[in-house]
Amino acid sequence: MSASIKTGFVEYGDGETTFEAYVAQPAGGGKHPTVLVAHDWSGLNQGTRARTDQMAALGYTAFALDVYGKGVRGDEQGDNSHLMGPLLADRALLKKRLLAGLEAAKAHEAVDASRIGAMGYCFGGLCVLDMARAAAPGLKGVVSFHGIFMPPALGPQDKITAKVLILHGWDDPMAAPDSVVGVAKEMTEAGADWQLHAYGHAMHAFTAIGAHAPERGIKYDADADRRSWQAMRNFFAEVLG
Repeated sequence: MSASIKTGFVEYGDGETTFEAYVAQPAGGGKHPTVLVAHDWSGLNQGTRARTDQMAALGYTAFALDVYGKGVRGDEQGDNSHLMGPLLADRALLKKRLLAGLEAAKAHEAVDASRIGAMGYCFGGLCVLDMARAAAPGLKGVVSFHGIFMPPALGPQDKITAKVLILHGWDDPMAAPDSVVGVAKEMTEAGADWQLHAYGHAMHAFTAIGAHAPERGIKYDADADRRSWQAMRNFFAEVLG
């Protein structure tokens, strides 16, 4: 961990469930533009915390959301369908938990509540798109890295006010070309300011160093990782700057 940031955990609640966010912020105090970080299907584990630290090192307060509950963590190398599945089956509950996390972030002493964005990987990419779909008050922009695009089907879609950046591996079998066209149509119809960067030959989890299961469409891609990270930095500089 860099000496230029400080980290800690913050508990917050939604109904009877307690959640535990991980927060990294620039050292020295004060409020900063903020990026919410939505975890992948394994929960708020080391990988998500490392990304959160990276965002703090760029000068943001980074607030890693928890949608599973305090202490509920999966296996970063294993199958976490039992954790993710219930929330994919109940997108209204997922939305409620995401918005609870946003409100908890707004209350944090290091968060500039007028400048909040969100980013997420895989399941987390779906989560931040759902935050945009929820027209969450105060959310300025979201970035989905190799996310899943299926809409939540929660009734008529309000205008999407957050700017949207989708970073997608073209050979990702979990988001086939028809779903890419579908999300572009969805964003357009909702009036969103949206961008989609597709990386040729890149598969699912193209940012996950060490990922190598091409038979399942999962593989790290150094070029797509580097290019998508730069695209994210440019986006948040525009949206939160």
